[in-house]
Amino acid sequence: MEPWIALGAAGLLVVALALWLLWRSRRLRPSAAPPPGAATRPPSGERLRRALSATRQRLGAQIDAVLGREPRPLNVVLQDLEEVLLSSDVGVGTTTALLDAIRQRVAIDAPAAAVRSALEQEMRAAVSSPPPPEPSAKPWVILVTGVNGVGKTTTIGKLAALQRQAGRKVLVVAADTFRAAAIEQLGTWAERAGADFVRHGPGADPSAVVFDGLKAATAREMDVVLIDTAGRLHTRTPLMEELRKVGRVISREVPGAPHETLLVVDATTGQNALSQARVFKDAVPLTGVVLTKLDGTARGGVLVGIRQELGVPVRYVGVGEAVDDLRVFDADEFVRALFADPPNVIAGTEAID
Repeated sequence: MEPWIALGAAGLLVVALALWLLWRSRRLRPSAAPPPGAATRPPSGERLRRALSATRQRLGAQIDAVLGREPRPLNVVLQDLEEVLLSSDVGVGTTTALLDAIRQRVAIDAPAAAVRSALEQEMRAAVSSPPPPEPSAKPWVILVTGVNGVGKTTTIGKLAALQRQAGRKVLVVAADTFRAAAIEQLGTWAERAGADFVRHGPGADPSAVVFDGLKAATAREMDVVLIDTAGRLHTRTPLMEELRKVGRVISREVPGAPHETLLVVDATTGQNALSQARVFKDAVPLTGVVLTKLDGTARGGVLVGIRQELGVPVRYVGVGEAVDDLRVFDADEFVRALFADPPNVIAGTEAID
């Protein structure tokens, strides 16, 4: 081959490679702004307001109806408010405590605005919860409990994603060995979040899975361990005993663990969620509650009852299906979302009936 032909071929190859690299860099470079018409995620506070739209229609509209009538004695107004709060699954004990506090704060002839303001302030105090603690041990072990169908598996996946976003190494342990589908689903979520995963076969001893998971976490120098647990019906006493056994294995292998024990409950079940929480609290020392599916129910008031009657903080709330729709609970944001908008109007648009 003539030298000039070889040089020409080499030159063409270099040009082609440069053009390919330029094309690839442009494809991988994030665009400065979404393309016209692209869907954008609303701000976090707006998403919570939308998630609570059904609860707000049920609770906020009825409260406005009670307080919007002609001036009446305070006791009569509070009787009507009692019916509203109970119908929104706030719970008997919490409702009584809220109304007693309003009686002490509001004059007998106080205007409706004063009653509404007192109710908002007392509800904010009732649901106030500390944020989830920052990991202060290694590994930081989080035990996640709850019955089947409440969204426990997806919650663990979203928690793993949150921890990974914080730059931590995460290990997910599939100790709910009674459902093969749950193991596979949890493995998918772990992979999606970029977390390590430990599992045994279906039907394995959950405590053995936990033991192996904690050994792996120590060997791999993991920062956070998320442990799924059996989620069959909470009314079966052996399940509670099994949960206690898992807790003993954890505390033996990692002194001071579990550092967090979270109960996942489904907001759509209303007062049944509170009943579940009571049973689980009797079985294990709960440190927090995760309330899922707030976006699909008018029973969001159960959050108030769970926080007040159990004395367990609400750590996270689920407001959608996306990975970033699991949100650290904020009491101020929650109360604003319930009371900020007039009834039947949500974020400037008509609410869906």
